[in-house]
Amino acid sequence: MNRFLRRLLAPADALLNGLYGWRLNPLYHSGALVVLTFVLLLVTGLYLVFFYRLGDPHASIVRITEQAWLGRWIRSLHRYASDAAVVAVGVHAFRMFAQGRSWGPRALAWVSGLLLLGLTLVLGWTGYVMVWDVFGLVLAREGARLLDALPLFSEPISRAFVGERELPGAFFFLNLFLHVALPVGLGALLWLHVSRVARPGLLPPRGLLWGMTGLLLALSILWPAPAGTPADLLRLPSRGPYDAFYAFWLPITRELPAALTWVGGGILGALALLAPWWSRPRAVERPAPSVVNERLCTGCEQCYQDCPYDAIAMVDRTDGRAGIMARVNPALCVSCGICAGSCAPMGVGPPGRTGRDQLAQIRDLVAARAPAPDDVVVIACTHGAGGVAQESRFDGAPVLPVDCAGSLHTSVVEYLVRSGAAGVLVVACPPRDCQNREGPEWLEQRLYHGREAELQDRVDRQRVRLVYADLAEVGTVAAALELTRRDVGMMGQARREADIVLEAECDLVAAQGLDGRQGPERRQRSQGLEGRRR
Repeated sequence: MNRFLRRLLAPADALLNGLYGWRLNPLYHSGALVVLTFVLLLVTGLYLVFFYRLGDPHASIVRITEQAWLGRWIRSLHRYASDAAVVAVGVHAFRMFAQGRSWGPRALAWVSGLLLLGLTLVLGWTGYVMVWDVFGLVLAREGARLLDALPLFSEPISRAFVGERELPGAFFFLNLFLHVALPVGLGALLWLHVSRVARPGLLPPRGLLWGMTGLLLALSILWPAPAGTPADLLRLPSRGPYDAFYAFWLPITRELPAALTWVGGGILGALALLAPWWSRPRAVERPAPSVVNERLCTGCEQCYQDCPYDAIAMVDRTDGRAGIMARVNPALCVSCGICAGSCAPMGVGPPGRTGRDQLAQIRDLVAARAPAPDDVVVIACTHGAGGVAQESRFDGAPVLPVDCAGSLHTSVVEYLVRSGAAGVLVVACPPRDCQNREGPEWLEQRLYHGREAELQDRVDRQRVRLVYADLAEVGTVAAALELTRRDVGMMGQARREADIVLEAECDLVAAQGLDGRQGPERRQRSQGLEGRRR
C-alpha cells in the first residue's frame, strides 16, 4: 500500500521540483508550512481580538471588515491562513503515511499530528461561531445537536438556538475563551510532535516562507473574505460564505442521526489513531535497530551527532577501557542506517548493513563481475532515485541499491573507483524529502566537505557525482548518468589497483582511536565542521 501511495505522490513531486526546485518544493515542506500558518493565525488573531465585542459579535466583525487599511485584509489573512493550515496538515499526514513514517518510533509523531489536526478543526469551529453569521449559526446548531446525543447536560443545548430567547453572553464568551486558550494546547502538541527528532525544521526555507506569506497576503487584499449575513435564530439558514475546509462533513452528518454520526466518527478516528499498529510491516519484515560494536567504537561522537532521531547516546565505556562509547536506544531507532555511514571504523549500524557489511557485499559483486574500465556504477536509494534501484542495470550501467543514501559508507565509493570503475553516480532522494530526514545532507558532507567518515583525498572527486531525484524523476537520473559518462570519458580510463586494503585501513583507524590518539582529533574536526555548516 505504501509504495502505491508513494507513486501517487511522485508525479506531483516531480512537477513542483521542475517549477520550484527541490529546495522550495512546498510538498516537501508541508509540516513546516503548518507551523507558518499557525504563526500567521497567532499574529492576525491578536489584532482581531482587540476589536471583537461579545455583546454584538457580528457587528464587530462588520466594523473590522470596514477597516480598509488594516482590519479587512488582516481578517481575510486570518481566514485564508486557517484554510491553508488544514490543507498543509492533510498533505503532511498523507505524505508521512505514504512513506511508511507512521509506525514504530514514529508512532508518537503520528498520533500527536492527528490530535493537532483535530484541535485545528475545533479552533476553526469556534472561530466561525464567533463571527455569528449564517455559517456560524449552522455550525452552532449542528454542534448542539451532536452534544445533545451525549449524556452530559441536564437539558438539551439545542433549545438555546430555537429563538425563544436571546443567546446568553456566556455562549460567546465560551467560544472566545476556547478560541484563545486552545492554542496553548496546540503549542504543547506541536512540541510533542517533534520531540523525537533531532534538529526539527519548524519553518520553511526563507524563499518559501515569504512566498507563501506573500501569496496569502495578496489573496487577502485582492479577494477579502466577506462578513456574511448575520445569524437570525428565527429564520432558516440562507446562503452564506460557507468554508468547505471546516464544513466538508456537514452534508453527511446533517442527514444522519447524531448517535450514528458519533459512532461513524469514532470508528474513523480510531482507525486513524491506530494506523501505527495496523499499517506496520509484519514482524519478519521490520528492520532491526542499529547496534554498536564496542570493540570498534572510538568514542568520536559522529554517529551521535548525525542521528536524525536522537536514538544514540554517548555513555561511559563498560569494557574496562577509558573514555566513552556510543549506545543505541532501540525504542527510538528507526533503522535508517545513517549511523553506519557516519562511522569511520564501521562499528555501528543495523545488522547486515554496517559499513563492513556494505564492503563485503560490494566485494562479492566486484568478484562476480568486475567493473569495466568505461563502467559508471549507479548507487541508488530504494525510496526515490527515479525507481532505478529496482533494476540490476540502468541504461547499461550496473545499479547498487541502498536503503538510504545517508547510510552509504564512503569506503564503498572508494572501493568501486579503485576496482576499475570509470565513475560512481550516487542518486539520493532530494534532501527535503529524505525518508530519514538528513541522509542526503550528511552524505554530501562526507563526499565533498570532509565530514567524519569522509571520502579519502586519494579518491578523484571528478569520478564521483551526487545527484538528487525523486521517485518519478527517472529523466534526472538518465541525464546525470550521461553527463557522468561524458566527464569520465574525457578523463581516460581509470587505472585498476589490484591491491585493495580498505578493511585493513579501517582496522588501523579503530586501533588508533582506541588508544586515544585519534578519537579526540576526529571529534574536534567533526565539531568544527558542524559549526561551520550551521
